[in-house]
Amino acid sequence: MAFLLLFLLSLLSSSVTACDRCLHQSKASFFTKDSVLSSGACGYGSQALDLSGGNIAAGVASLFKNGAGCGACFQVRCKNPSVCSKQGTRVVLTDLNQNNQTDFVLSSRAFLSMAEKGKGKEISKLGIVDIEYKRVPCVYKNQNLAVRVEETSKKADYLAVKFLYQGGQTEIVSVDVAQVGSANWSFLSRNHGAVWDTSRVPRGALQFRFVVTAGYDGKWIWAKKVLPADWKNGVAYDSGVQITDIAQEGCFPCDDSSW
Repeated sequence: MAFLLLFLLSLLSSSVTACDRCLHQSKASFFTKDSVLSSGACGYGSQALDLSGGNIAAGVASLFKNGAGCGACFQVRCKNPSVCSKQGTRVVLTDLNQNNQTDFVLSSRAFLSMAEKGKGKEISKLGIVDIEYKRVPCVYKNQNLAVRVEETSKKADYLAVKFLYQGGQTEIVSVDVAQVGSANWSFLSRNHGAVWDTSRVPRGALQFRFVVTAGYDGKWIWAKKVLPADWKNGVAYDSGVQITDIAQEGCFPCDDSSW
């Protein structure tokens, strides 16, 4: 009996593997106006269109993760072989999809880019398509993680920042700020989407530290000098670091294809 129990447990443990490419099945539709996505729940505004050449998407709550999923990258392809390409398209999550009929609502640009060359009209007529997708690392060549000071910030009283161009395949789950050279850290709270804020604003030039999660593990990222003492509202500052860690999920089987 004990041997049988051990055998069953070994089967169970082997059926779920730590993967960085779990393949999911769902459906996707699209917005006719991409401005709907760029003004979405992540708070990116017009900058959303810069994240992936306009290939952006709204994802369901399990992907949005109360804002932690903002900026995540996914490879998505539709499964209609007469219309769709094998490669699909890469999208960045910029909004929350509250329609549970589909995991994604894509920008029209992203939706059309799933089609074979010359089949754009055919795929747009379908409106909703069966898809398979996987999370993939975001790659921003020659671009570090940026910290944008939001217009609502007020020096010494309130600081709101938005994180742009996060590479890798992780989520930022904690943010602290301190004066450069100080160990007196103040924590920020997620206001919404990719926007974090605090009413305890240190003086002078500011450094940041982040906790990112890669599915099973957490990791500290330290940006030692980000905002100058005379930081300005509406300006995005280079953090001097980039996040390149890869997330791990539990799934079976892992997807090892190159698409």
